[in-house]
Amino acid sequence: MTSREPRLEPVPIAQLRPTQITVGFREVAEKRHHWRKVAPRNAPEFLRHHMVPVILGPKERHYLIDHHHLALALHEEGVEQVLVTVVADLRAVHKDSFWVVLDDRRWCHPYDAKGRRCGFEEIPPSIADLEDDPFRSLAGELRRAGGYAKDITPYSEFLWADFLRRHLKRKDIATSFKVALGKALKLAKGEEAAYLPGWCGKVKE
Repeated sequence: MTSREPRLEPVPIAQLRPTQITVGFREVAEKRHHWRKVAPRNAPEFLRHHMVPVILGPKERHYLIDHHHLALALHEEGVEQVLVTVVADLRAVHKDSFWVVLDDRRWCHPYDAKGRRCGFEEIPPSIADLEDDPFRSLAGELRRAGGYAKDITPYSEFLWADFLRRHLKRKDIATSFKVALGKALKLAKGEEAAYLPGWCGKVKE
């Protein structure tokens, strides 16, 4: 039921079903830029080393549970197919229970660009329909800048995005991403962020 088994046959990106509502478009753009650098000389090798994890669900559909940014970036770059790794086979689960099972196992993230919990029906049916959350882009860049450590907690970047959303304004990111990142770095080291996964601030004696 939960075994990981590589599926070496390619799956069309257009047929992948998201399990979240948003991504950070800035992060998608960075992945597109990286793809353009590696594709001319190493595209097949890159794709072999970047299989995406999916749940096999009702009607044989593939539900993407990670690497949404990469999938969207490749889709926008005209790549038609990716290799997948099946994390769980849930084809036998009734469609009315499918999303409940995913939610229970933390395989979906039904939150919008304002951090609000939404109904499962609001999760888009296509990678191309994912919405932008600038705070998710900021959270991703914050980690790469050393603001917090990579962590295995599911959707840890979204937890950080939600934290940043409560302290910064969307227009701060739009006006100057660099300035917003500087503010985020200071916030990330504070004790108020200590509950977040990967926090690496100083603990007061």
